[in-house]
Amino acid sequence: MPHTLWRTASRAVAALGAVVLGAGALSAAAGPSSAAPAGEKVIVSEDFSGSALPEGWRVVDGTWKVQDGRLVGTATSGNNKITFGRHLDDFRFEATVRFEKVAEPTRWEAFGLDVPADGARPWWIATMRSGSTASNGLEFAQMTTAGSWNVTDTAAAPYAAGTGRDIKVSIEVHGNQARWFFDGQQMMRTTSLVRSADGVQALFVNGSTVSFDDVKITELPGNGYLRPAGSPVTVIAHRGASSAAPENTLVAQEIGRRAGADFIENDVQPSKDGVPFVLHDGTVDRTTDGTGSIRNLTSAQLKALDAGSWFSPHYTGVRMPTLAEQLADLRTRGGDLLLEIKGAHTRDQVAKIVQVIREQNMTKRVFVQSFEVEALKYTYELAPELPLGLLRSSLDADPVAIAKELHLTAYNPSSGPLLARPGVVADLHNAGVAVMPWTVDSAATWKSLDALGVDGIITNRPAELAGWNNAMLHGARPKPTVDIASPANGTTLDRAQRPVVGVAAANADNVQVKLDGAPVAPGKPLDLTGLSVGEHTLRVKATSPKGTAVATSTFTVAATPAGLGHLIITSGADQGAVSALTSKLAAGRYDQVAQYATAQSGKHIPARYATVIAADALALRSQQS
Repeated sequence: MPHTLWRTASRAVAALGAVVLGAGALSAAAGPSSAAPAGEKVIVSEDFSGSALPEGWRVVDGTWKVQDGRLVGTATSGNNKITFGRHLDDFRFEATVRFEKVAEPTRWEAFGLDVPADGARPWWIATMRSGSTASNGLEFAQMTTAGSWNVTDTAAAPYAAGTGRDIKVSIEVHGNQARWFFDGQQMMRTTSLVRSADGVQALFVNGSTVSFDDVKITELPGNGYLRPAGSPVTVIAHRGASSAAPENTLVAQEIGRRAGADFIENDVQPSKDGVPFVLHDGTVDRTTDGTGSIRNLTSAQLKALDAGSWFSPHYTGVRMPTLAEQLADLRTRGGDLLLEIKGAHTRDQVAKIVQVIREQNMTKRVFVQSFEVEALKYTYELAPELPLGLLRSSLDADPVAIAKELHLTAYNPSSGPLLARPGVVADLHNAGVAVMPWTVDSAATWKSLDALGVDGIITNRPAELAGWNNAMLHGARPKPTVDIASPANGTTLDRAQRPVVGVAAANADNVQVKLDGAPVAPGKPLDLTGLSVGEHTLRVKATSPKGTAVATSTFTVAATPAGLGHLIITSGADQGAVSALTSKLAAGRYDQVAQYATAQSGKHIPARYATVIAADALALRSQQS
């Protein structure tokens, strides 16, 4: 799909500004141009130099007139509107807006993004209040068929539109996605638009008199994954919010969505009976309570597995979703999917994936990527309408050539090689190909990649990246925040469990996690085998130049027969000692377990484990009394 030197130059200027000026630079980046570069087509362009309404503009309700070179709409009550244009899937809607008079700061104007020509419900709008600095000063919203509001996204503008002030507004729409620009700066993005087959554009006024100038509708190329100037990088939640919830589950997907992710990234593989399931590994061993290759297990066997308790007891009972279930959740609750076809697939297996995507009516909201070139070729043959991305651990000698050969919409390499060859980004952009590197969790690396002009970043920390984006856009970082998702405060665990340290931090340059004062790694399982019975405290400190945020979670390690058995088996004791200990444990002779562990400490049982085994056995003995 064509891209242009204009956008590349705009991104280069924004990138240079980010390097030279730091976090505040992006606030000065130019928004989408008023020109129409190659591949873009101007559909409507009105400067209202005449004295009458332009031909084809339809007043639905309210008072609309051309006056002093501007279109003026007045509404004393209700949502008064004028419709025009034609149905477009991919377009930019821009105009200069000025509130002339308002009943109160909550009154608004709006750009109709998908509105029946006769103004009937339902319709979707991008709204701006005159008091645009309110938390809902800017909105994406739907008026439903029933006449109720469905507000999907809100944001505050950096300053008030007020009255008598010209504001350049631009909304860039690609299918169900849209970006909201306020004086050239992106304020928010949505993936929740529900598009009709024939809706057109419109202008709205509510409780106000508003004038509009230089109204332009530009049809855009279909690759909405290229980042417009003034926009932050697209936030792609790797396996869902995998740092805060069990990966590749609907729970992780929901947390990623609430964190502000633009895309959920997940993996798909077939079950033994050919049902596409969401799973990263070739086996279910790591992320469920089962064992074996996913391709050797039936869909019924896979659905019976617990896919949450490995991460934390809080998620016990979470199931592995099918691709159909994942897409249904995204369709009904919002969000788009970056779907990795994991491992080798036959043409029939890829055809099944495509079938599910089409059955769920999600072809416009799924982006397919893979390391497997054959899987991408099959996808293109079967569903040329689906955008494709090639995953790479290193860079090809000529990424542009392979992008052309495979009909790629995006080229998605590991971040390290990309930073080593930064010119690749501009080369790919010139060819109309987006760049979305993986998997990046460092704010320092986000900054470097943003300066290169990459279009999206795949991360395990979507909440943090969304917060970082917000700070970069607004030029002023908010204070850091932090929360501990796992182990949850008040949880009781036994030694057989290995809860993952789940931390969600935003606007932080540095995150330190300590367990009882000793450093531990976020996103990694906790080893409970060496902890004493009783309470333990996990403490997280997130810092930035704006301050420090701290969160704590206190959990209890309990002595249980199952936990003691796990400890004995994994202690590294020799086989004779393991047999002796487990036989005494099975008979409930806890005092003998303690005596034997103490006697064999440093001999047949590693001393570190012998002490804990003895302590747990004595605790269980006291529970018998």
